[in-house]
Amino acid sequence: MSFKIAYHTDTGIRKKTNQDALLIKTAKTAKGRIGLFIVCDGMGGLSQGELASATVIKGMSDWFETELPEITLSNYSETDIQQKLADCVKALNRKILDYGEAANIKLGTTITALLIVYSKYYLLQIGDSRAYQIHDDLSLLTKDQTLVARELERGNITEEQAKIDPRRNVLLQCVGASLELDPVISHGKVKEGDLFMLCTDGFYHEISEDEMFAILKPDLFSNEQQMKETVVGLVELVKKRKETDNITALMTKVTAGEAS
Repeated sequence: MSFKIAYHTDTGIRKKTNQDALLIKTAKTAKGRIGLFIVCDGMGGLSQGELASATVIKGMSDWFETELPEITLSNYSETDIQQKLADCVKALNRKILDYGEAANIKLGTTITALLIVYSKYYLLQIGDSRAYQIHDDLSLLTKDQTLVARELERGNITEEQAKIDPRRNVLLQCVGASLELDPVISHGKVKEGDLFMLCTDGFYHEISEDEMFAILKPDLFSNEQQMKETVVGLVELVKKRKETDNITALMTKVTAGEAS
């Protein structure tokens, strides 16, 4: 298997800086291709959110280059990979937290990381950036770690109330805000033709899942240029609907053979 990839990130219609960050890393091994795809959303309400998101991206990139080859060359287990992912993010959390305490500032970031190793994926999430898997249907692979999402799950508010709740952006956890961190990690199978999309909350607030599925059906994409034009179009659509946050979306289509 290989990957066709497209992404777009935009400051948006109101903010002066883009605190979102993303990572795309792929490698060819003796057993096949692997890829690491990440989106981060630096906290808009906290100072230096762009520093936090960039720190996580740099740390995860280094992990892919240095530690992941050893894992894939050994007789790894699913548990091993999940633990290594969690350990890396926890170390970055400690690094950002220490920096913030030393500089007397608050900073933090979400992370949604998709690691594809041959025919399996591993997904790590902290915060409210999302991951979707699209093939014959659209599946949301993550659960928003927000106060409003928790209230909705408990039945204390309705879906319509959740969309306009002023606490919509209040996170239950993020990287760099607290020593206590509980990454949510899941895994699943990857099939040829699967399309994965990672996005920050600025992307998904103003577009429905039905719209996403209609526009992002994997069969519609035969090359990366088509994917790029589509993701740019979606971001522009979100901006026209007056989304005020930074907006980032990253798409990966799993294909047979070499990427175009």
